[in-house]
Amino acid sequence: MSRSEEFLALHQRAGGFVMPNAWDGLSAIVLADAGFEAIGTSSAALAATLGRLDGRHSLTRQEHLEHAVLLGRLTDLPINGDFEDGYGETAEDIAATVSAAVEHGLAGIGIEDTSGDPTNPIRPFDQAVDRVRSAVQAADRRIVVTGRADNFGHGRADLDDTIRRLTAFAEAGADVLFAPYLPDADAVRAVVAAVAPKPVNVVVSPTDKVLTVTELQAIGVKRISLGFALYGHAMAALEKAALSLAEGDIASAASGMTFKRFFGLLRQAKA
Repeated sequence: MSRSEEFLALHQRAGGFVMPNAWDGLSAIVLADAGFEAIGTSSAALAATLGRLDGRHSLTRQEHLEHAVLLGRLTDLPINGDFEDGYGETAEDIAATVSAAVEHGLAGIGIEDTSGDPTNPIRPFDQAVDRVRSAVQAADRRIVVTGRADNFGHGRADLDDTIRRLTAFAEAGADVLFAPYLPDADAVRAVVAAVAPKPVNVVVSPTDKVLTVTELQAIGVKRISLGFALYGHAMAALEKAALSLAEGDIASAASGMTFKRFFGLLRQAKA
C-alpha cells in the first residue's frame, strides 16, 4: 500500500489508533521507537521551535513541508501534516498546498477553517467548505484529507455550527473530520454521530476531564492526536530543570535522557 492508503486503513480498523505529534527529528524517532504507527506534525510546536506564534501565517508552506519530510524520512511512518488553513487565501492556493504535500510524500493533510486573523479567526461557512472541497479535489485520493472546524479553539462554543461545518466538510469529500477542544464526551459523541460513517479525530481529550484512549474509542473516535501536548510536556520538564539549575542544582538538570540513549536512537533512524 502507499503511505496514504496505509494511513487511511488505520482509521478504518476496529478501535482506531493514537497519532502523537512530533516537533523535531529526535522526537519523531522516540515516538516511532515507542511503537506508534503514524505521526502528525504540530503547527504550534513547529512554530514554537522557530520562536514564532501558531495560527498567524508565521510558517511557510515550504518550511512545514521540509519538516514533515524529515519526520517521514527518519521514521518511515505515515506523516499527517497539520497545515493550518492550507497556506493560502484562495481555493487555488489550497489545491497547490495539497498537491505539494502529495509530491513530498505526506500521507495526510489537515485543512482548518481558520483565517490567521486574530480579530476574525474563523472563515465564513461557504468559504471554509469551498476550501475543503478544493483540497479534496486536489488530493484525488492520493492523500488523506482532514476537514477541521476550529470554533472551540477560538472561544466560539457553538456546537451546532461546528457540526454544521464538519457535516459539510464530510459532504465535500473530507476523509476525516476534526473539531479541536470539544467541551465534553457528549459533544464528541454528537460529532461522531453527525459525520458517521466517516472517522473523527480528537486532540488529546475533551477539556472537561482527561478521557482515556479506551473511553474515546468507546464513543467512536477513530484517531486521537496530541497536538501541542507532548511538546508542552517536554518544555515543562525543561523549564523545571532550568529553574533548578538557576538555583545551583546541576544534578536535576542533568537527569534526563542520556547521550548514549539519544545517540542510539539516532543511529537506528531510517535516514
